[in-house]
Amino acid sequence: MPSSPARLEPFNSAPADSVVRALLTCCHSLRWAHRLADHRPYPDLDAFLAAADEAAYDLTPADLAEALAGESLTLLPDGAYSAAHTALSAAHAAYESRFGHVFVICLDDFSPEESLDQVLVGIRSRLTNDPEEERLVTAEELRRLARGRLTRLLGDEGPWAVRNSPNVPD
Repeated sequence: MPSSPARLEPFNSAPADSVVRALLTCCHSLRWAHRLADHRPYPDLDAFLAAADEAAYDLTPADLAEALAGESLTLLPDGAYSAAHTALSAAHAAYESRFGHVFVICLDDFSPEESLDQVLVGIRSRLTNDPEEERLVTAEELRRLARGRLTRLLGDEGPWAVRNSPNVPD
């Protein structure tokens, strides 16, 4: 995707409430979404993603808890065996019991066929973390998830894609 001011113009000029609603689909922290909306306009995609990263690094424990509360469990690829569903459900339950929130992992760099293995390996390895270490890892995974979602939000299929006429979400 080109990183140009024209690419961000519909996003930069959209009403703040529309922008906040859209940003909350990327990271469920109100403080994060308001911070990004309030600092518009962004000169290019790189500046926008850098601002999103900085806002994610600044999440307080309460902000992180709010963002995690809006996340859902990782979905299995179509055709996964019932044993995989059972293993993933048990792993998620063990993780949530240990850390008190849903497990998040960014799978943007993996094919759908690899996602189940990556989630199971990730949960199993992260279950050995102490709570503070896991908080840091979780915050980083949430930042990576938000970054990928933002890129898609502003991409060719997103609500602010540059088309014949800009489309702003309701």
